[in-house]
Amino acid sequence: MQLTAQGTARTGARDADGMAVASFVLGLVGLLVLNVFLGPIAIVLASVALWRGTARRGRAYLGLGLGVADLLVLVAFMQFDSTPSWSF
Repeated sequence: MQLTAQGTARTGARDADGMAVASFVLGLVGLLVLNVFLGPIAIVLASVALWRGTARRGRAYLGLGLGVADLLVLVAFMQFDSTPSWSF
């Protein structure tokens, strides 16, 4: 008698699909708020999703691009403000 279901190969692909969508959402939100945190997280999630072979490659690439854009926006604002980081 077995109480738990066997793991399938689809579970890993579904996790990678979720990471691709999460990277896209975090990259998009990161353009508005907390880009210093959300940008790198979006980049890492998109990279892992692509490495695991997600079926949602377009969203993973968009998440990767938006994560990079988050960091570029951060650098642009720091240059515009002439400060090394945010001043409180």
